[in-house]
Amino acid sequence: MRIFAYCRVSTTEQTTENQITAIKSQGFDVRADRVFSETISGSVQAFARPVFKNLVDNRMEAGDQLVVLKLDRLGRDNIDVQQTIATLLERKISIRCLDLPIADLDSSEGRLMLQMFSAFAEFERNRIRERTKEGLARAKRDGKKLGRPASNKTTIAVSQCKSDGLSQSKSAERLGLSLATIKRHWNKSPE
Repeated sequence: MRIFAYCRVSTTEQTTENQITAIKSQGFDVRADRVFSETISGSVQAFARPVFKNLVDNRMEAGDQLVVLKLDRLGRDNIDVQQTIATLLERKISIRCLDLPIADLDSSEGRLMLQMFSAFAEFERNRIRERTKEGLARAKRDGKKLGRPASNKTTIAVSQCKSDGLSQSKSAERLGLSLATIKRHWNKSPE
């Protein structure tokens, strides 16, 4: 039986090193060429993730085992996790999820545990979404400006075109910007 590990993080600021270390510390001797890592949101369906899809479709075969540190590495949507695991089991690929107390996910106990944990993962994702919306609403209510800070470069470039005596249309052509963008920056003073 060949053992593969799948590790996933959501942002580029995160790393999969801790997941790989934890899997190896649990006694899984996974060769480096069988560790697949990816940076992608857990809300993206498993088979829509390029690395996961490549792993399952092109590298794994019947009799292999897939190890993940936590169930939410496979996904945070209960239905998607259930479908992903069903697909793996249909292909005779066993799954070992280290945060589940049951090794055999194809048994009655394993199916029950899987359903409960994937439901909790989906619940947590929904709670994160709710807290984020609440935080954004509170920030707006408090008058905080949201989003990326405005760049002054466009205003400076538009002001330079205006100083050179160009019309708004000619400024848009020179800078490769839309006329609406030029108009938005036309009367701003560069700071």
